[in-house]
Amino acid sequence: MTDEQIDIEGGQTRMEVAFGAGEGDEEATAIVARKNATLGTIFEQKYRPWEGNLGPRWVRNYAIYRHHVYGIFTSKGHKQYHPMVRILILVIFLAALTPIPMLFISSFVGDDGGFFQKMWGINRYNLWGQVLGYFPRNLCMWPLLTAVVVGGMISDDRQNGTSAIYFSRPISRMDYTAMKFISVAVILGFVIVFSYFAYYTSAIVFGQEGWAFLADTLPFFLGGIVAGTFVVFTYTSIGLSLSSISQSRFFAAIGFLSIIYGTKLVSMLVEMRFDTTFLYIISPYDCLAHFGQFLLGIPSNYDHPLSWSVASLLAINSAAIWVLASRVTSLEVTRE
Repeated sequence: MTDEQIDIEGGQTRMEVAFGAGEGDEEATAIVARKNATLGTIFEQKYRPWEGNLGPRWVRNYAIYRHHVYGIFTSKGHKQYHPMVRILILVIFLAALTPIPMLFISSFVGDDGGFFQKMWGINRYNLWGQVLGYFPRNLCMWPLLTAVVVGGMISDDRQNGTSAIYFSRPISRMDYTAMKFISVAVILGFVIVFSYFAYYTSAIVFGQEGWAFLADTLPFFLGGIVAGTFVVFTYTSIGLSLSSISQSRFFAAIGFLSIIYGTKLVSMLVEMRFDTTFLYIISPYDCLAHFGQFLLGIPSNYDHPLSWSVASLLAINSAAIWVLASRVTSLEVTRE
């Protein structure tokens, strides 16, 4: 046996040669580690089963929800949204509340039935426009809000292998999908539906309206709530289905905007050329707008029957949820 001294980065380690040329080699044994070695460590890993008590199912699901929703307000222990995304969500939320200051000004100037009341007061068209108005809400605000929220909701899990963390715990794929869906819907619902509710209640408070006004406008308000809920559900299902088929948040965001704007533009061009609104059934926004006009009793802007728009909405949501469920089923417990 021979020894050899080697210097490594100022330190010194001892290497033992495992074979030699002298007599007795047949009885020699290789030494792979010695007590006087100063570099290198051999670790022994032991995997022990978890013997503690797991939290109930709702706690595990709530952890997914909290990770995504609380991440908008704080990044410590939650999803890290880019600061520009947080600012954009805040700007969209404040823009959705712009009618409230106008109503406040109207209450001071005594503009009963005047300019402010016509532009910002409670009526069927304003309630519809607060949720489904094409400009600026469904042109600039709601699609952009959905795109930045759903961009990395599932695609980041596919890209970074986070699904291994989820599914190594006792979390079913149905729970995973449901909590992702609820997380996005809560964020969109807070901006869309809550701003609509704040607008309606502020108009009653600032206008000092009585029970008669509340009884007259409550059916319209509830119709707007249903319409806003359909907007949140439809945009969430489409956005998450796109996020589930890609490993890039950019593709999911751009794909969602392309679907919303592209179908609207193509349908509008067909209407201008052939004077028919039939193709609007491929546009999620127009199907929602048609349904919302029915809920609030507004004369329809579309020539085709309402049943076609409702059937198209059901088909769009069903297809999106099917894609989402099938893609989540294909998520592995290892990094893809």
